[in-house]
Amino acid sequence: MSTRHDELALSGDAVDHREPHGHEHGDDLPVIVIRPSRGWVSLKLDDLWEYRELLYFLVWRDIKVRYKQTALGAAWAIIQPFFTMVVFTVFFNKLGGIDSGSSIPYPVFAYCALLPWQLFAYALNESSNSLVANERLVSKVYFPRLAIPTAAVLAGLVDFAVASLILFGMMAFYGIVPGIAVLTLPLFVLLAVVTALTVGLWLSALNVQYRDVRYTIPFLTQFWLFITPIAYPATKVPEQWRALYGLNPMAGVVEGFRWALLGQESAVGPMILVSAGVVLVMLIGGLAYFRKMERTFADVV
Repeated sequence: MSTRHDELALSGDAVDHREPHGHEHGDDLPVIVIRPSRGWVSLKLDDLWEYRELLYFLVWRDIKVRYKQTALGAAWAIIQPFFTMVVFTVFFNKLGGIDSGSSIPYPVFAYCALLPWQLFAYALNESSNSLVANERLVSKVYFPRLAIPTAAVLAGLVDFAVASLILFGMMAFYGIVPGIAVLTLPLFVLLAVVTALTVGLWLSALNVQYRDVRYTIPFLTQFWLFITPIAYPATKVPEQWRALYGLNPMAGVVEGFRWALLGQESAVGPMILVSAGVVLVMLIGGLAYFRKMERTFADVV
């Protein structure tokens, strides 16, 4: 009878190679040999594709847990951005005198920005704490650890889709019809998701090593909210500084949403390009750092 030898290292999870076994009995199931990684390892994104079914079930689990035993259920996805929009309208628009900088009604202006922001903030918080929250899963079985923060980010798309219904209703009420630019909206949704995943990769890996990282996340999210043009238009920033303002990736996402849905005439090209470039560089660095730290997750978490 053939035997199967799996080298399983407690201090690392780098998949080394696969080899068939069991040909004597017509069984060609692969043997996964796992060895501890050394140095900066390859990103091995193909592993995530091979475990796509697991990724799907992790996403579905996160969605079910979010609404389990809640009285209002998915209504929370609408309540949070809607009442935030009301607060912004009362304090920033009515009392503070800040307008949309165009003919767009301020409630629509603010809610349109809060949609991608809610997606980003939820995904950032959940992905940053995802590894610690799944410590039993991480320490007992092998699978691409990247699946955990990725699932946490993708689960936020359900709330985003539900909350979008209110925006479309508000646009219909005010008679706002999006133009051809609305076809670019999925690109800005993708940029928001990738931005959240990028920051979540860095923070989730750091959170395994230093548990006080989780206490900085609410402060980081609140600070990020006010440096993003949600309650105010990006035109408040001097024109010569707007491209530099794109170093905040969510600034490009928010302005892109307003341009795609509300037809604002402000040029978002330079800001979007800078935001996309920043996210790309940070994503590559975040993936490399996550893979490097992955070898210690099972021991430390």
